[in-house]
Amino acid sequence: MRRGLAIGLASGLIGAAAIAAVAQGLMEGDSQGAAPAEIAGLAILGEPVTRDMVEQGGAIYAESCAACHGAQLEGQPDWRRRTEDGRMPAPPHDDSGHTWHHADRDLFTITKHGVGAVVPGYESDMPAFEGLLSDDEIKAVLAYIKTSWSERERGFQAEVSAGAEGKP
Repeated sequence: MRRGLAIGLASGLIGAAAIAAVAQGLMEGDSQGAAPAEIAGLAILGEPVTRDMVEQGGAIYAESCAACHGAQLEGQPDWRRRTEDGRMPAPPHDDSGHTWHHADRDLFTITKHGVGAVVPGYESDMPAFEGLLSDDEIKAVLAYIKTSWSERERGFQAEVSAGAEGKP
């Protein structure tokens, strides 16, 4: 009985050590620049998206954006209909919304200066984050949002962003 218990414990320890070795190898591979599929090829304002940027953006999004745009980027209910005050509810930032229809520069400008900076006279509940978030923090949030889009939406948005480069 004791021998069986000892063999069982030894097998368990060897198995745990093997799992730890594999995990360590995966982590070392990641630190050498291997990009997870969700960020491979993604860029924001011409800069490659990094894992650190996405992690930072997710934390900032949870703190500054999720209350209106949803913890899962799902937006407010009935987001396509004006509320009684004539304003539009917060749209989703996932594939079901229209965020991916806009160029990086416009998304950055809306986040930093408010919707009125891109659509003059437009009244929105969306606050301007200038003075609250740095430019790098805004880019990180946008990078985080982009990781939720499918390849189709990412490709479309990348083309829109490339076409908008050089425009005022």
